[in-house]
Amino acid sequence: MSEEEWERFLRESVTGTANAPVEPSARAREVERRLRERSGRPEGWRTYSPARPRRRTGWYVIGLVAAVALLVVALFPQRLGGWFGGDEGGQDGKPMAAESKRPRKAPGAGSGLRPTLAEPFRGSPAARWADGAAGITVPPARATGWMDTAQVERALRRSRDFLAAAGLDPRVLRGERPTKAIALLNPHQKDVKAYLRTALSSAEPTEETDPLLLFSRFRPDQARLVGDVVKTRGRLMYREGKRGAVEVTADVTFVYPVTAAGEGGRDAEVVRTIVRRETVMSWDDPAKVVTEPGTMSLVSYALDMTNGGCSTPTGYFVPPFGADGVRSADEDREVDPYDRSKPIDTGDGMRGTGDGCASANRS
Repeated sequence: MSEEEWERFLRESVTGTANAPVEPSARAREVERRLRERSGRPEGWRTYSPARPRRRTGWYVIGLVAAVALLVVALFPQRLGGWFGGDEGGQDGKPMAAESKRPRKAPGAGSGLRPTLAEPFRGSPAARWADGAAGITVPPARATGWMDTAQVERALRRSRDFLAAAGLDPRVLRGERPTKAIALLNPHQKDVKAYLRTALSSAEPTEETDPLLLFSRFRPDQARLVGDVVKTRGRLMYREGKRGAVEVTADVTFVYPVTAAGEGGRDAEVVRTIVRRETVMSWDDPAKVVTEPGTMSLVSYALDMTNGGCSTPTGYFVPPFGADGVRSADEDREVDPYDRSKPIDTGDGMRGTGDGCASANRS
């Protein structure tokens, strides 16, 4: 025997051989005997557990996903365009991030599908826009002019409230008086006060006194909103204005899907009236300007619209239904109403300038 083998023999004599069988204790033998008697198994019985086969879980999951995908394609083929970018403005496309600055270009081309009562924003870039006031981005507040940070934040919130009250309130859209919006206007601003008095009382408004310059309205006996959602996209900006005021500029596009009053069939025509508004509001220092708490002065307001009427102002949007939707000779140019990459063209793009009426190259 070699010295190595002899040393291993001595070591195992003391510590025991690894994995060597161990004689069970008397108590263990007694427990085993009782269990054997209860189960009726013969002595020497041993249970046998065959090796479990490997579960190919990965392949099962892949197969399940593929089956679900095929089912979705079969049931909802119209969704594929929105998922894979075929319809950037598709009804089922991914919602767009909030607008924080002026976009560099117009939205991509959509599917061109016509709107329906069930899907009033189908085929339009607005399908990916937010609903109502949620589409108006409010920037972070900071101390500006005579206001501290908290006051600026409140001014921004009230500025958005004014836009919502003037362009989203269902009662105002039906032609009722815009009471909430007026309550946010400085009652001591004489020119605006005179405009409101004439615009909201005259049966024949002029281009200068047209209530549409500030408020979105449809005549109930002509058109009604499809559903209860108006899509919006835009943002607020602010800076220090005159006499330390906080001047807030809003640039927002509203998309109103409407159908002719009295139409209720599944095939009823849906027209989208698209209105872009640029409104400049001044939250003045009461120590320098006569005003009321919680109100602001209007510096300027402009709008650009399509599918809202091109005839003499009536105080209401007039969507082109049926034969009225055919482009007429006085519509001397085409515009993309969803293009927010350029400022409003107040030279010939505003309603009431008398320089022609544009038609939308997509609605």
